[in-house]
Amino acid sequence: MSFAEQLIDWRRELHQHPELSLQEFETTRRIRHWLESAGLRLLPLSLPTGVVAEVGSGEKVIALRADIDALPIEEAVDVPFASRNPGVMHACGHDVHSSVMLGAALLLKQKEPQLTGRVRILFQPAEENFGGAKRLIDAGALDDVSAIFGMHNEPGLPVGSFATRGGAFYANVDRFSLTVTGKGAHAARPHEGNDAILLASQLVVALQSIASRNVNTLESVVLSVTRIQGGNTWNVLPEHVELEGTLRTHQAAVRETVKRRVDDIAAGLAQAFDANITVRWFAGPAALVNHDRWATFARDVADWHGYQTQEADLHMGGEDFAVYLQHIPGAFVSIGSDSDYGLHHPAFNPDEALIEEAARYFALLAEKALLQS
Repeated sequence: MSFAEQLIDWRRELHQHPELSLQEFETTRRIRHWLESAGLRLLPLSLPTGVVAEVGSGEKVIALRADIDALPIEEAVDVPFASRNPGVMHACGHDVHSSVMLGAALLLKQKEPQLTGRVRILFQPAEENFGGAKRLIDAGALDDVSAIFGMHNEPGLPVGSFATRGGAFYANVDRFSLTVTGKGAHAARPHEGNDAILLASQLVVALQSIASRNVNTLESVVLSVTRIQGGNTWNVLPEHVELEGTLRTHQAAVRETVKRRVDDIAAGLAQAFDANITVRWFAGPAALVNHDRWATFARDVADWHGYQTQEADLHMGGEDFAVYLQHIPGAFVSIGSDSDYGLHHPAFNPDEALIEEAARYFALLAEKALLQS
């Protein structure tokens, strides 16, 4: 079996057995087995799921990171290696990322005597619920690391293409929920109640004015109400309506402005309608901010490697890798995967041709980064 075939075989095995965040026990077992079989040493960190391997010796340490969890999505791709776990799918390509970094680990192991330091490879759980990076950091995975690199496959780019940018790249992720409390009543006698559905409707419309009227049009911001739930029958005005949504920005000042306006609008409408609106915020990762030096370096190595490189657009998705970059410098990059369907879609189907070249790229990147750190 060739190197490329081995990596694809591993990817397909992971794809057939996806596991949700913090439930990646079999995924962890498989990755540990493959790493140990290749002679990689594993760090004895206290991790229920996830693996950290290391190759090389010396004081300098560079880290590579893959994510290993899947999503609660029913797969709609007709391939022989489709998910065997009902309702769970690697719809974001973390199986691809893991196989890439497994390949990089094998290549680095072959060159271990020539390495000028250590390369630490993180196979991180729970990226999708934005908790895995902190778990690895708390366990000591970043100890002594001077720089870290990671990737995400990009279905909108062809295989053989590469993109990154210095500074802000992925957005912060905030979730919000609003509970509107009015007064229930018979639908035929609305004057006896206080219509929470009417108020919730006004609230949705008002919130959409924030991005267009309270934020500079040159700034990036997305505010979306994604769920409304209220009532349980056709002839009763409900007392409560729940709304839920997300806020995405790249600048901390914009983030705080929008959050303040949401709170102000909710308070103002509650007073105007003589009702109550409770706002709750749930913070996800902050914006992913690449360090200029390492983003430029990663792109230079990609050019040398033969990728078609370009400046990445701002991404409104969130990425747990941001947490690492709050502790140490590094860079996150996009590798083209050329899927007709995008991330988190049940028909997402990345081109496996990206895996071998990405593995070779990250092995080269780590080797050269050791010389720069």
